Amino acid sequence: MSRSIDLSGRTALVTGASRGIGYFLAKGLAAAGAHVIAVARTVGGLEELDDEIKALGGEATLVPLDLSDMAGIDRLGGAIHERWGKLDIMVANAGILGVISPIGHVEARVFEKVMAINVTSVWRLIRSVDPLLRASDAGRAIVMSSGAAHSARAFWAPYAASKAAVEAMVRSWADETKNMPLRVNAVNPGATRTAMRAQAVPGEDPQTLPDPSEVAEKILPLASPALTETGLIFDVRQKRFVRYQMPE
Repeated sequence: MSRSIDLSGRTALVTGASRGIGYFLAKGLAAAGAHVIAVARTVGGLEELDDEIKALGGEATLVPLDLSDMAGIDRLGGAIHERWGKLDIMVANAGILGVISPIGHVEARVFEKVMAINVTSVWRLIRSVDPLLRASDAGRAIVMSSGAAHSARAFWAPYAASKAAVEAMVRSWADETKNMPLRVNAVNPGATRTAMRAQAVPGEDPQTLPDPSEVAEKILPLASPALTETGLIFDVRQKRFVRYQMPE
């Protein structure tokens, strides 16, 4: 993992930290010196992450939490406030695919779960930690999106809609805080060798895709106190920030 940024003394919250991009982002943040608050449903994955972080000489606090537990997200913010009084980095990485299906065939419970995890829990997390990020001298919010939010491909409607909603929230939040030290950006990681990608495109050769560790390393600089961009989307494949455009 890259050690090009110094996050010593900083606290970072990562959701979906037990596997995939979130796992390697948590490791990278710890390697850069941050104390990582690792959130995920899978206790085994969190414990493995903790072992890896300790091997790097870093520190982590493990939070087994299903993000459908909205009150639990509220309590998490309160616990961070009590222990640290602020939060320096938030990575909203957790998400679910739902189902690849014609929109008229999507079951209500599936659609509602995608929206609950991918949209409502992200809003709830933002609401819970926004005051903590504002208390930091250089708060950084990184929210995972997807190219699906813009391509709106056939059969991807629930996931695409959820990521488009998340990007709209991020842009609005960034505009609210643009005159503060807080920087808020979305990320399009591109197709990555993850379990979710395998679920979405089962016939694809995973070896043709970048490993989540490679993707995480490119995202890591968005946590730097030196970052100036806000309200944008970082395109991992292009290795640059891109601006939103109004429809033509």
